[in-house]
Amino acid sequence: MATFRMPLGGDVTQAFRIFTSAFNMVGNSFSLFTVNMGLSKAPEVEAEVIDTVGSYGRQLGRIGDALAVLVTHFEPKGKLTPEEDRALRALRVMLDEIADIKQAHGRAPLRPRTMEPAS
Repeated sequence: MATFRMPLGGDVTQAFRIFTSAFNMVGNSFSLFTVNMGLSKAPEVEAEVIDTVGSYGRQLGRIGDALAVLVTHFEPKGKLTPEEDRALRALRVMLDEIADIKQAHGRAPLRPRTMEPAS
């Protein structure tokens, strides 16, 4: 999500869907600033998904939770390349950092667990 900086306000991160739907009749402009939701080949589909399925954060959260499950139970058929191993380790770190933030906000995080190699 974009970070918007307003005078004397510091960083403000906000979903502006409310503004774009409420002021659609004036071309997505409101008073002192313009909200640009980015380029989309199907903005009506994107808007309906956000309105009915969930925000980008909710969608990414569910994808992250599913990836934590898959990474936890992943057993490669062969040896991973260094790049593949690095990518999986980076994903685990990112998912764990997200879980820390969720936990700090009183949410129940789903963390990727490290599977012990079979002996």
